Amino acid sequence: MIDEILAEAGEKMDKTIEATKGEFAKVRTGRVNPAIFSGLTAEYYGAPTPLQQLVSFNVEDARTVKIVPFDVSALAAIEKALRDSDLGVNPSNDGAAIRVVMPEMTAERRKEYTKLVNSKAEEARVSVRNVRRSAKTSIDKLVKDGEIGEDEGARAEKDLDALTKKHVEAIDELYKHKEAELLAV
Repeated sequence: MIDEILAEAGEKMDKTIEATKGEFAKVRTGRVNPAIFSGLTAEYYGAPTPLQQLVSFNVEDARTVKIVPFDVSALAAIEKALRDSDLGVNPSNDGAAIRVVMPEMTAERRKEYTKLVNSKAEEARVSVRNVRRSAKTSIDKLVKDGEIGEDEGARAEKDLDALTKKHVEAIDELYKHKEAELLAV
């Protein structure tokens, strides 16, 4: 019973860590990464379609990405999606591919991104703590109903706290790494 609760809490916390990694990948650092385009969709045959399903990305240098569509007829829609995005880019279309030159990272922009990453890390910490609270409630209910003893409940709570601490430290480590990437010039 306790093992199931702890295993489920661990799984949910692991998913939170993976989601946080994905969110951090979307935040641009000094070098361009195709993951920053992951939230974009383009109108393709009347349906909003994720950009990853329509194109291949080629990183040409630290600031330039060449976007090659699988279907050239979607070029205009892809270009429009890039232009309308909040990335602050001006894509150039050569008829077969789109080149996107990312703007230079200013100190002000780096600080903005650092704040954004910090807020995403805090959201992840809160999520982990919510999972902990839910698991603790389940353990307390087992103790109250007499299905397990108080000693077992206390031991399970310690295990849960250790699990929570491990995951919060992992989030902190991810944040420190991303912050270092952002502030490196």
